[in-house]
Amino acid sequence: MLLLNEELARARMRETQAEAARVRLGVRMHAASKWQRRAERAVRRARLAAAQVL
Repeated sequence: MLLLNEELARARMRETQAEAARVRLGVRMHAASKWQRRAERAVRRARLAAAQVL
């Protein structure tokens, strides 16, 4: 009986760790897309500024 409970606890821990990894990946993807949008806006501003100089 103890081995069964230990296996269940290990399986639950693996599921929890996998879920935490998925959440971390989601957070990283969200941050990356935010930085990407910020970089794209900076490029647009730089191009507009360069066009005004010419």
